[in-house]
Amino acid sequence: MKVNNAEFIISAVRPDQYPEDGLPEIALAGRSNVGKSSMTNRLINRKNLARTSATPGKTQHLNYYLINEMLYFVDFPGYGYAKVSKSQREAWGKMIERYLLEREPLKLVILVIDLRHAPSKDDIMMYDWLKYYDCNICIVATKADKIPRSKWDKHIKVVKTDLGFVPEDDFVLFSSETGLGKDELWSIIERHAFAPDEDELEEEESESLSTSEESSNHHEREEDDIPSQ
Repeated sequence: MKVNNAEFIISAVRPDQYPEDGLPEIALAGRSNVGKSSMTNRLINRKNLARTSATPGKTQHLNYYLINEMLYFVDFPGYGYAKVSKSQREAWGKMIERYLLEREPLKLVILVIDLRHAPSKDDIMMYDWLKYYDCNICIVATKADKIPRSKWDKHIKVVKTDLGFVPEDDFVLFSSETGLGKDELWSIIERHAFAPDEDELEEEESESLSTSEESSNHHEREEDDIPSQ
């Protein structure tokens, strides 16, 4: 996707603050300092649109970014920062759980993992959580430029094995520095964001069936009108 317009909309805490226009939403999750903001800025060709907190782990909001007036990136608070209090972690958990459970426009969750390191306990817990809620998931293994190409396969295997990665989910090797994986990730985002939902598929199937029946009935009427020899 060629991004012509990207703008910050709101830092939301409660569902009544979420946009109500029904546009598809792509959630971005990952631990603090994993590179979510750099990944987002690379995707939208901007240097500093995605906001970073001066104090890691302190931001407890869902940051909404409107892309091309067609979809939203919804940036989750970074998790796993040691100085975050238990009460803050619980508040974050409740907010995210409610969002995952109730947010109808949510189409895909991008879980960002640092390719250089094995997934943390929080990364594994987040992936398990997303699987439990039956979310569409794409793992983005970022900072690939920090590792020699010859070692990519080894690190990818560690990430997938430790997460218990399921092949039905998407996986993208990414670098915010070089742009590696950008086009692939956009293809995945578009596939999920603009895929017809079940109601639309049922409606299309019903219309197709109705059209087929009308055509069949019309053909039968035409045959009835043919004079017998």
